[in-house]
Amino acid sequence: MRAPDRLDAAMKALLFGASGAVLLASLAVSAQAQATQEQATRLDEIVVTAQRREEAAQDVGQALSLIAGDALEERAVLVINDIENVVPNMEVDSQFGGGQPQFRIRGIGAREYSSNNASTVGVYVDEVAHPYTVTTQGALFDLARIEVLRGPQGTLYGRNTTGGAVNLVTNAPTADARAGALVEYGIYDRAKVEGYISGPIAPGLLGRLAAVTEQGGAWQYNRDTGEELGDLDKTALRGRLTWDVTEALTADLSATWSQDRSDGLGFRLLGPYTPSGSTTTIPADTAWRITGWELSPELAALSGRQVGDNPGRDNAGFDLSARLTADLGFADLTSITAWQSFERDEYNDWDGTRFAESDVWFYNDIDVFSQELRLASQGGGRFDWLVGAHYADEANDGGFVTQFRGFGADLIETAYVQDVRAVGVFTHNSYALTERLSLIGGLRYEYEERSLTSTGTSVGGVPAGPKITYETDLSEVSGRVGLEYDLSDDALLYAGVARGVKSGGFTTYNATSATPFRPEIVIAYEAGLKSDWLDERLRLNAAVFFYDYTDQQVQGLEYDREVGRLGKITNVPESHILGGEIELTWVPVDGLTISQSLGYKDGEYDEYDAIDGAATDAANPPDGPWDVIITNDRSGEQLQFPPLTYAGSVAYDWLAAGWDWRAESNYSYRDELYSVTSSSIIDDYWLVNASVSAGPADANWRVGVWARNLFDEYYEETRNGFNG
Repeated sequence: MRAPDRLDAAMKALLFGASGAVLLASLAVSAQAQATQEQATRLDEIVVTAQRREEAAQDVGQALSLIAGDALEERAVLVINDIENVVPNMEVDSQFGGGQPQFRIRGIGAREYSSNNASTVGVYVDEVAHPYTVTTQGALFDLARIEVLRGPQGTLYGRNTTGGAVNLVTNAPTADARAGALVEYGIYDRAKVEGYISGPIAPGLLGRLAAVTEQGGAWQYNRDTGEELGDLDKTALRGRLTWDVTEALTADLSATWSQDRSDGLGFRLLGPYTPSGSTTTIPADTAWRITGWELSPELAALSGRQVGDNPGRDNAGFDLSARLTADLGFADLTSITAWQSFERDEYNDWDGTRFAESDVWFYNDIDVFSQELRLASQGGGRFDWLVGAHYADEANDGGFVTQFRGFGADLIETAYVQDVRAVGVFTHNSYALTERLSLIGGLRYEYEERSLTSTGTSVGGVPAGPKITYETDLSEVSGRVGLEYDLSDDALLYAGVARGVKSGGFTTYNATSATPFRPEIVIAYEAGLKSDWLDERLRLNAAVFFYDYTDQQVQGLEYDREVGRLGKITNVPESHILGGEIELTWVPVDGLTISQSLGYKDGEYDEYDAIDGAATDAANPPDGPWDVIITNDRSGEQLQFPPLTYAGSVAYDWLAAGWDWRAESNYSYRDELYSVTSSSIIDDYWLVNASVSAGPADANWRVGVWARNLFDEYYEETRNGFNG
C-alpha cells in the first residue's frame, strides 16, 4: 500500500511529532526501588573511567563529553550515530545510507564505505576496542554512560587514534536484586522492548542479563511500487558476571550477541535522472519520503537474496571479554582478554532507482583477538603512573560487489583477505609539582603490520589478475605532555600538546590495485577550562585547539593506464584545523536543568596537489590509455566539515498531585557542508525532540509521550554524484 501523502503526514506531525510519538511505559523492580524522581538541586559529580581509573569527570584535564545511560532515550540517541547531536564538534555519518559509520571529531575523520580500515576515532565497549566501525551499528542498550574524548588518544587506550575516543560503558551487575523494562511504540509501527534482570547468584558472584529488540519504523516508500522501506529488525542480548575470586582478585566476564536485519536507507534523486542506455528520464523526487530500488537477478543470486527484497543488512556479531583486576598492594594489575566475531552482509541501492546503475553488496567475516595488560598506581601520592601493553590480531575476509552504470548486467567485484597484527606499549603519568600544579606526560610506541591479498577487481567473474599481497607497516611514537592547574577546588585549567597517529591501509573498492595509503599524523595543541560555580549550580567547560595535520587521509583519485579513473584513499601532505568548544550546564532553580554546547572548527589544505579528473579525462583518448595526468593546486581550500555545531536541552522535574512529572526538550544544529562527491552544498538544519513523563511518587513505574524531530525537519547528511 502506498504510504500516506504529505497532508496526512503533516497532520500526524501535529498530533504526534514527525518521527514518532509513543506511550512509553517504564517499569523498574528493585529490592530498594527508588520511589521518586529526584529534582535537580545542584550538578552531580559524575565518576568516569576515561583515563583508565575512576575519577570525577571535572578532574580530567581533557575535553570530555558525557551522556548518561538514562538520558539516551530522552536525547534521542538511538544508535551510536546520534551522539553527533549531543556532542560538540562531532559528526557520525552512515556512509551512503548503509551500516558503515564514519566518526569525525574536530574535523578529523574519513568518509569511506568499506569495512577494512582503522577509524580515526577509537570506539570501545567496556574498554575493549572495536577497530572496525561497522561492528558498532547494533542496538544501544543497558548502558551506564557514553564518554566522548576529543583529541588524539594512545597513552591510555588500546589503539592509537588521531580524532578521539568513544567509550560505551555498560551497566554492571548489582549487589541487590533488580529488574526493569522499557516498552515504547510510535508511528510507522516502530516499537522497542528492552529489559534486564540483575543481582546476586551465589556468594561472591553477581550477574546481569539484558536484552533488547527494535522493530518497525518504515517511513520511506518506493516511487514505482509503493513498497515501504526503513523497518528496523534488531535484537541483542548481553550477559555479565562479576566474581570476587579472592579479596584481592575480581573477574568480570561479558558476552554479547547481536543481530541486525534492518532495512537500509533509500536515496532521493535531487535532479532528473536518465539511466545508462535508457530513454526513460526519472523526474527529481519532490517528496522527501520517496526513493527507489530493485535488486537485479544477478546480484540477488550472488548475495543469497530474492529480487523483491528491500535494501538492508543481515549482520551478526558475538563478543566475549574477560577483565581480571588484582590488587597487588602497591598497584592494581588489569588484564583484558577479548574476542570479537562479526559478519557483514549488506545490500544497498545507491542510484535510488529500479535500474541496476549502482546496486552494491558488501560482505565481511571479521575476527579480532586482543589482549591488554595495565599496571597502575593506586593514587593518593604526588606521583600517579600507569604502564601497559596491548596486542591485537585481526582477520578480515571481505569484498564489495556492484553493478555500475554502463557495465550492464556484469558484476564488478573486489574480494580481499586482510590480516593485521599490532602491538603497543604505553605509559601515562601525573606528577604534582605543587599542591595546585601537576605535570602530565604520556608516551606510546606502536608497531603494526597490515597485509591485504586480492586478485584486484573482476568484471563478469573474470579475475583481474593473479593474487597479489600488499603490505604496509607502522612504527611510530606518539604521546602527550601537558600541565594542569587548580585555580580553586572547583576550577581546573589545562594545556598540552599531543602527537596522534592513525594507521595506513588499503582501498578495497573498484580498484585494480590496492597499493597502500600512508598513516596520518596529527600534532594537537589544546588548552581548556573545567569549572563549577554558584554552589555547584553552574558548570562551564571550554577548550580551544590547533591541529597540525600531516598526510591526512582523504577520498581521492588515481589513474590506471589501462582502466582509467579509480576512486582511492590518498594522502594530503599538509593541512590544519583550529577551533574550540563550550559546554554549559546550569540549575537556576530546583528541578530545572539547562544544558548548552557549542562547537566551532575551521580548516584548510596547506599543501595539496590533487589529480583533476575532468581535465585528465579530456587529455586522454576516451578508451585510454591514460598516460597524461593533470593535477591542480588545492592548497587554501576549506576542509569538508560543518564549521558550527550546537546542542542544548531544557528539563524540569516537579511534584504535583502525588505524581512526579518531568518535561524535557532537546535540540541540535548542524551547519552547512560542502559535498565534494556531489559538488553541492548540503544545507544546515535544526532538530528538536521533546518528551513528558510522569509516575506516582510512591511507585517504581512511569509513563510518557515523546516526539522526535518535532517540527518535521527534512535534512541530509551525505550526498553522492558519481552517477551524474
